[in-house]
Amino acid sequence: MPMSKHYPLAASSWADEEINAIKNLLLQDQFTMGEHVKKFEVEFSKYFNSKYSVMVNSGSSANLLAIAALFYTKDNPLKHGDEVIVPAVSWGTTYFPLQQFGLRVKFVDIDPDTLNVNIEILKSAISKNTKLIVAVNLLGNPNKFDTLTKLCQDNNITLFEDNCESMGAQFDKKYTGTFGRLGTFSTYFSHHISTIEGGLIVTDNEELYHIMLSMRSHGWTRSLPKINKVTPKEDTEFEESFKFVLPGYNIRPTEISAALGSEQLKKLPKFIEIRKNNAKYFNSLFINHPYIKIQKEIGESSWFGFSLILINELSDLRDELANFLDNNDIECRPIVAGNFVNHDVIKYFNYEIHDELKIANMIDKKGLYVGNHHFCLKNEIDYLHEKIKEFFEQQIISTPCPDNIS
Repeated sequence: MPMSKHYPLAASSWADEEINAIKNLLLQDQFTMGEHVKKFEVEFSKYFNSKYSVMVNSGSSANLLAIAALFYTKDNPLKHGDEVIVPAVSWGTTYFPLQQFGLRVKFVDIDPDTLNVNIEILKSAISKNTKLIVAVNLLGNPNKFDTLTKLCQDNNITLFEDNCESMGAQFDKKYTGTFGRLGTFSTYFSHHISTIEGGLIVTDNEELYHIMLSMRSHGWTRSLPKINKVTPKEDTEFEESFKFVLPGYNIRPTEISAALGSEQLKKLPKFIEIRKNNAKYFNSLFINHPYIKIQKEIGESSWFGFSLILINELSDLRDELANFLDNNDIECRPIVAGNFVNHDVIKYFNYEIHDELKIANMIDKKGLYVGNHHFCLKNEIDYLHEKIKEFFEQQIISTPCPDNIS
């Protein structure tokens, strides 16, 4: 088989089952949130061994709703000005809800091998004001949750997981996204399963579940069970039809997205298996590369994508490499948002930087990633390896040797 000459960042994972699910929905008279959403939420909870799931219209909305819900619990809610510790490398909507709810964000550096938060630096960042830690499982890779969960328990800190890039990853045989009090998932096009747009929050806490049910739909009571942890309900449907108890949103998913999710979830085990096989092959080619450093797996990664971090004497050529790959039809991107404090939007945050962000800056300037998929990528990875070899050979030839000094 000839070597592939195109390596896409993302590709559709739909087949006849998904197309038929959409067609069947079009024959019905309800497309807004209904029974298919309820069904998918139950299936999702069962798959990930979580008591409750709440589906929303995106992974970003999942982060927003999860953070918002923590402000409305009856006991020990989050408050404006509370301190939250975050890794300096993640996606923008990991951080935006923290700013929008007035939390003081403390950025800490990441581990150079795993690309997740550096646990030792995180320990030193904890203060008496720390109420929340956001754990981001980056590019499919779990955090060291044995250490992280104990750290939160010992310091009475709430743990929240942004698991939007890591559906299906496991640590100690437990799914990521289920270690924290809340965990979020994304079902966007380029992610492990796709529902066009979509996201979910999982929790084992019934009060948080009820708060999110209300806040997802305008903050009203209509979505709540008769007996709930938010508010007493009136006896008549008329009185409950427009009764608002929490400052909510409209971030509901569609029935089409949920029906797609039910079909995609059936395929997730096979998708993850193929992604892991792709990663095994990718790692075999790049593990000892003289100019490239790759991500070290913790637990069982679900391998969202493959990071490539330039090292040694050619490490300043990231932009040149990105252009070279693009010119050879290999799609690549920065490693999520890189060091987030380098973005202009940081001026709107109440924040501080703990210690240095040395590794985050390295990722920002020297890192990129390419995609992983639900189908075999051996040809694409071979092509990537060939082109990267060609790139560095060209650079070495074009770099003049220093004059000998006697």
